[in-house]
Amino acid sequence: MNRTVAKLINEQINHEFYSAYLYLEFANYYASIGLDGYENWYRIQAMEERDHAMLFYQYLQNNDEKVTFEAIPKPECELTDSMSPLKAGLEHEKKVTALINAIYAEAFKDNDFRTMQLLDWFVKEQGEEEKTASDMITKMELFGTDAKGLYMLNSEMLARAYAAPSLVL
Repeated sequence: MNRTVAKLINEQINHEFYSAYLYLEFANYYASIGLDGYENWYRIQAMEERDHAMLFYQYLQNNDEKVTFEAIPKPECELTDSMSPLKAGLEHEKKVTALINAIYAEAFKDNDFRTMQLLDWFVKEQGEEEKTASDMITKMELFGTDAKGLYMLNSEMLARAYAAPSLVL
């Protein structure tokens, strides 16, 4: 495996773990303001991000590449209302998309088709993540200022159940 691709994937492992930390921070915020549905949604999102890190970890392991871990920084975000985690989440997903695209570009440059195949799943996943984050903002803008609307949105988020990714490495 190309050294640069392996390095970028190693870095992505840490980015994915940071994403899990960030989403746990969002879950913690929502718990503090009594929105248990949003807390649930972001707790599950944190589990997904951890799974993404482990998929990259396993991929490097399967390719006899050394995995190195770096410190995971504390999430630095100002959460002031029910909308702020949603907007921060969308911006974060856009950043993750750019990171995945950079790995893909490097793999493409090296004709690393196996890595590109792995990344195809992540590219699709990031499209879904950005769409979901955007939809959550739209719904909060439409219904979140009304107590009954916020109750319904919160109930919708509470219904989310965890499903592990089904990617074969």
